[in-house]
Amino acid sequence: MARFLSAATSRNFPNALDFKRCRAPFCAALFVLLLAACSQAESSRAEFVLGTVCSVTLFDQAKDRIYQDIFNRIREIENRMSVNIPVSDVSRINAAAGIEPVQVHDETFKVIERALHFAEQSGGAFDPTVEPLVSLWGVPGSNDRLQLNVRVPSQTEIDAVLPLINWRNVELDHHTRSVFLRRRGMALDLGAIAKGYAADEAAAIIRSAGVKRAIIDLGGNIFTVGVKKNKSPWRVGIQHPLEERGFTIGMVQTTEQTVVTSGVYERFFEADSVKYHHIFSPSRGYPVNNGLLSVTVICSVSMDADALSTAAFVMGYARGRALVESFPGAEAVFVFEDLSVWKTLGVNFTLTDKSFRLARETSLH
Repeated sequence: MARFLSAATSRNFPNALDFKRCRAPFCAALFVLLLAACSQAESSRAEFVLGTVCSVTLFDQAKDRIYQDIFNRIREIENRMSVNIPVSDVSRINAAAGIEPVQVHDETFKVIERALHFAEQSGGAFDPTVEPLVSLWGVPGSNDRLQLNVRVPSQTEIDAVLPLINWRNVELDHHTRSVFLRRRGMALDLGAIAKGYAADEAAAIIRSAGVKRAIIDLGGNIFTVGVKKNKSPWRVGIQHPLEERGFTIGMVQTTEQTVVTSGVYERFFEADSVKYHHIFSPSRGYPVNNGLLSVTVICSVSMDADALSTAAFVMGYARGRALVESFPGAEAVFVFEDLSVWKTLGVNFTLTDKSFRLARETSLH
């Protein structure tokens, strides 16, 4: 039976900081099951974009034009920010690393600037320059890229790319809207934040069209617009990190909020009965292993929730929770290997799987 690398097994891997976390690149994210009465919806549409299946459900004014506008906008963002599209802004920046600055679209600049903000706030736990590690390990990545060269790299290989992982070596020129990576071999991957930005943009289109109730699911980045028909909040299930998709451990109630989870189950590969997931410690070069199985962040901005869930996972519970609580309105649910569940004080979360135990509410302050 395959297992995730644990603290007991990590001794075989020098510098393998903690090992379990999710989402860091067009990372991220997660799968949460929406427990809404979809039978009330007038229509729902799903398309493959951002490397995953994205769906939008409109509970009123479900017009083809609105769906078309939403998915056209999501594809526009993908075409600018995907590391897998050779002519995207991000790919052009990466190709010019150590050579010259690259002028990019305003929104690409905006997302990179926000990514660097989270890198600073998290002390580098969230780092948009992690792409060289993603490519080295070959784990199915932030954009669901299909890689056949998955393997556990040698320590020598890891040590060779670690100097390239440093968000401080990203230069932004606000006047020219250009981005420069100072060292050859550096590369950006906005996977841990761009999907959230796309969810925010989809929600903006829905609201501007006058739709009062809707659900956006961009491969697990959930955004709820309005409230249910009976005026009650939406209920969003948090994926059981050790079971198949669709099994949940509990649910959060949300109104006009996003729910984003980073977890060990999202993308991984197996080697010698050990599962290696796709989110890495930028300082160690290995998948994070700190006892966490998943971190779910709930707030009003999906781009922020995307980055926060990754950063909080890498940082671990105490520091990660402190980071989440430093952002007004942000809440989080932390699920551990020992099946304990911890949460911030403001989140409306109900545990439904009795194999888990909800820790007593406490404040870090």
